[in-house]
Amino acid sequence: MWPVLVPVLAVVVLAATWGRELGPVPVVLVAAVLASSVLAAVHHAEVVAHRVGEPFGSLVLAVAVTVIEVALIITLMISGGPETQTLARDTVFAAVMITTNGIVGLSLLVGARRYGITLFNAEGAGAALATIAALATLTLVLPNFTSALSGPEFSPAQLAFAAVASLSLYTMFVFTQTVRHRDFFLPVTTAATTREDAETHADPPTGRAAAQSLALLLVSLVAVVGLAKIETPAIEAAVNAVGLPLAFVGIVIALLVLLPETLAALRAARRDRIQISLNLAFGSAMASIGLTIPTIAVASIWLQGPLVLGLGSTQIVMLALTVVVGVLTVVPGRATRLQGGVHLVLLAAFLFWAIAP
Repeated sequence: MWPVLVPVLAVVVLAATWGRELGPVPVVLVAAVLASSVLAAVHHAEVVAHRVGEPFGSLVLAVAVTVIEVALIITLMISGGPETQTLARDTVFAAVMITTNGIVGLSLLVGARRYGITLFNAEGAGAALATIAALATLTLVLPNFTSALSGPEFSPAQLAFAAVASLSLYTMFVFTQTVRHRDFFLPVTTAATTREDAETHADPPTGRAAAQSLALLLVSLVAVVGLAKIETPAIEAAVNAVGLPLAFVGIVIALLVLLPETLAALRAARRDRIQISLNLAFGSAMASIGLTIPTIAVASIWLQGPLVLGLGSTQIVMLALTVVVGVLTVVPGRATRLQGGVHLVLLAAFLFWAIAP
């Protein structure tokens, strides 16, 4: 019963601690409940995925996490004042780097270590990476090169175009993934996957059980993001205490919010279903941009101060390197430990230069 009890407990803890200053012991307890909520979210996501099948299961988790991540960003920007004008950029970019390098790298490394070579659909992974590259460039790179406003900002008309373009690209990708070319995003059948299916096969859950898990998934994700917000003051205090840049707060938020997808991707990699891992990673990266930017564009109507979206020069280099390496990884349709290690080194480089810019 723990997957049912944990989301309820997390919501109770969230209600009891919301808006209050917490001491060291309550902060640790909230962190423990947060970790439990992540595990519950992964469990319910897998139940829903088993019911609806791939790639819908990955899409459900990616969209659910991103919608709540956007709500967290908006909440922090409204309550945080001028110092949060780069929070959306920092969190979205961190999400892109964590998913395309961290989740992808860990999944490839785990899969290749167990099965030797990991196989996936190059068509689906390549289409996803191309969409991510277009989204990231249109929304996070171009603000540095436009001349309507000084600084890394869009004018209102440019922001509106970027929002419409982002939503259009994301919608087209979802249609391609779930309707037109769904087979591009299904796991590649191997001897290992066939054996895993035979050993772990179970009848899909009933519609009622899947609906219950979907509701508990949403509750768990709300709890994860709400508890992450409660932990944010402690995170900011720790960041300031060790002298890290304020942008590192966005990275920590992205790490917390993406924990459910990371665990789900690793569990899929252990079953030699690397395509599901890539669906989760690339889908989350796309949703982070394709849903956040349109929402921020609407919210900017009442948000105070400028909205800084343009990346710094170091971040642009890291993004370009990630895209190039990602293309070389997905084009062959197979990968070894080396590719996983390369992506993890890129994630380590991103984290290092975020700490020591």
